[in-house]
Amino acid sequence: MADVTLAAEVGRNLGSRATRRLRREGKIPGVIYGHGTEPVAVAVPARELRVALNGEAGANQLLSLETGTTTYLALAREMQRHPIAQTVTHVDFQIVRRDEVIAADVPIVLVGEALEVHHGDGLVDQQMFTLAIKARPADIPTSLEVDISELTIGAQLRISDLTMPPGVTTEIDPETAIAIGQPPRVVTLEAEGEEGDEGAGAAVASAPAAEAPADEG
Repeated sequence: MADVTLAAEVGRNLGSRATRRLRREGKIPGVIYGHGTEPVAVAVPARELRVALNGEAGANQLLSLETGTTTYLALAREMQRHPIAQTVTHVDFQIVRRDEVIAADVPIVLVGEALEVHHGDGLVDQQMFTLAIKARPADIPTSLEVDISELTIGAQLRISDLTMPPGVTTEIDPETAIAIGQPPRVVTLEAEGEEGDEGAGAAVASAPAAEAPADEG
C-alpha cells in the first residue's frame, strides 16, 4: 500500500474560535500521537484528507504527514463528525512503524453468485461486514473477498473459508459465520386466516343459546 502525503501545519491555535477559523479555511484540526511522542496539534487540508480516505484503502490508508521538520507515518484512527452535515471536524492520527504489527478492521466483500440459493428462492444473508485483523501497515488489505458461488440453502461460509493474504492474521473464531444461505420465507397468512375462521366457528358453536322469553300471564 502506497503512502499518501499530506501537509500538516503545526503550531495551530487551540480553542473553538480558532477551530472554526481553520474549517472556514478548508482545513481540519487534528493531533498526532503515539510511540512515546508528545501529542502534536496539526491542521491538514480537508479536501486532500477526504480524497485520501475515500480511496480503495479507506480508513486504513497510510499517511505521511509532513510538518516541515518531521514526517510522521500514521493512520487516521478516530474522526469526529458534524452531527448533521457529517463532515469531519477533527482527526486523531496514530503514529505507526512499517515493521510493527497493528490492528485494523477490513471490509468483507461477497463475490460471485449463489445460483443454488437464488434458484431455490432463498436469500444470501451476510452476517459479517468487517473483520478485525492484524498485520504490518503495508500488508493491510483493502478488503477480504469470499466467494459465495458454491453456497447452498442451509449452508454457511465461515472465517475459515477466507483466504488470508500473507502476513495477515485474525483472532476471530474460525467457525464464525460470514454468510448463510437462508431458505425462502413462506407466507402463512392464509393458513392463519383459516385457523381464525375455525376458531370463530367453534366459539359460536360453544356459545349458550339465548333463552326464549317467558309468556306473560
